[in-house]
Amino acid sequence: MSLFPVRSTISAEERNALMRQRPLLIWFTGFSGAGKSTIAAALERALFEKGFKTFHLDGDNVRQGLNQNLGFSEADRKENIRRVGEVSKLMLDAGLIVLSAFISPFSNDRETVKKTVGADYFFEVFVNCPIEVCEQRDVKGLYQKARAGSLPDFTGIDSPYEVPHKPSIEIRSNEISVAESVELLLEKIIPIIQYK
Repeated sequence: MSLFPVRSTISAEERNALMRQRPLLIWFTGFSGAGKSTIAAALERALFEKGFKTFHLDGDNVRQGLNQNLGFSEADRKENIRRVGEVSKLMLDAGLIVLSAFISPFSNDRETVKKTVGADYFFEVFVNCPIEVCEQRDVKGLYQKARAGSLPDFTGIDSPYEVPHKPSIEIRSNEISVAESVELLLEKIIPIIQYK
């Protein structure tokens, strides 16, 4: 069976003009407990209050629906991120600013997302937090389970995390507040998404 993608009669520029913004995928990566979802949610609120049209994709939410058939093996994690990249691209095509908060531990998976959406539409936020601090914040008890051996392939314990080489921005979430993080992000992002 052959596939024939349907082309929209509405151009990207027409969508940008209607939305009064330029689409962007803001990709948060870092250890579990680093603060990705918290910062992404706060940033989305700040952007929304400034009149931007946004959507926040979060790892836990996506795994309850779209990716509920995936586990946490390396192959399943790759597929999880690949699917999120494809969904993000559709949302960018619709003209939205997408905030995606996923551990996404492997560099080549993040590169795949960047290629899927296009480098000009990919803004990588490395939420850098020492694993000891992430463990102290562990409200879900995941690190405890991983250390006990009941949660295999857990990033930072028995599965690696590959640090981004050149993120768009690095946020040291153990050193600055969520509000300060949002301010730093807004300074970088607003000039990219503003419609001129």
